[in-house]
Amino acid sequence: MDLIVCMKRVPDSAARIRVAESGTSIDKGGLDWIISPYDEIALERAIQIREAQGGSVTVVCLGPPEATKEIRQALAMGADQAIHVKDPHGNRGPLGIAKILAKTLEGRAFDAILFGRQSIDADNSAVGVMVAHLLELPCITLVTKLDMADGTATAHREAEGGTEVIDVKLPAVFTAQRGLAEPRYPSIKGIMMAKKKPIEEADASAPSGALAVEKIEPPAAREGGKIVGEGADAVDELVRLLRQEAKVL
Repeated sequence: MDLIVCMKRVPDSAARIRVAESGTSIDKGGLDWIISPYDEIALERAIQIREAQGGSVTVVCLGPPEATKEIRQALAMGADQAIHVKDPHGNRGPLGIAKILAKTLEGRAFDAILFGRQSIDADNSAVGVMVAHLLELPCITLVTKLDMADGTATAHREAEGGTEVIDVKLPAVFTAQRGLAEPRYPSIKGIMMAKKKPIEEADASAPSGALAVEKIEPPAAREGGKIVGEGADAVDELVRLLRQEAKVL
């Protein structure tokens, strides 16, 4: 199986995010960066399939020159090679990102493309689906189990009230949900081997589908809690506050 995994470089989910002085972006000073966690899940499942059936895993990353660090991490986990589409512009909307990825992948031979269900910074859940549409491939989202054999994939995906089981002919696109796989930690051997694995470099086209950010601000501080009494005597006052102040009843 020749599999492609599209990954994104994002701020560490444990980092404290601050708004930059411009008010239109985050302050990137001192931030740690990681592979978006859902993309790591997709990468892990791709590696598992490659280990079981042979083939290759190629990582594709659209990001700034500094994204080489995260790409090397993906190679250390077990990917065989990578494509780094360098994008100094940034500020692209989902469609702009999808167009570049689709153009990069167009004409390449592969059995499947895997994405995370969403990146943890933009949370659009759109790029994987858009790439599938641009490449005219079937797409299954929110995949929690994925098996491939003999040109066909069987995917389990979350659905309201249960699980859908879908068979699809390959090539196809899949977006990974939590539970599909548990990402491994790179081994010392993997880290050393990653330094020798090839990274193909390309330049992203001029911005298309760019987003104009007008303002970013932190959420309002939460107000303190309110104690309305104890026991049965507090019920009437609690109901009144829920109706008149919180307006949830």
